[in-house]
Amino acid sequence: MIALVNILYTLLTVLWIAIFARAIVSWFPISQDGPIVRALDAITEPVLEPLRRVVPRVGLFDITPMVAILLIIVIQGLLSSSVR
Repeated sequence: MIALVNILYTLLTVLWIAIFARAIVSWFPISQDGPIVRALDAITEPVLEPLRRVVPRVGLFDITPMVAILLIIVIQGLLSSSVR
């Protein structure tokens, strides 16, 4: 059980980093067709797209990545407390 929780925790951390990296990359005028950007999109879009239907835009800003990261942190906290 502990091994499964550790694997899930690690996967959530990787997802957290990918979402953060995608948000940072979106600030720069680089090609969206590059392999790194496409990989980040492939990893994060299944999480971000459903949230976009629920989370409204704030002016010109898409706060969905922040909401997703906060949800991941909450889930990681629940996982950590369930192992104790």
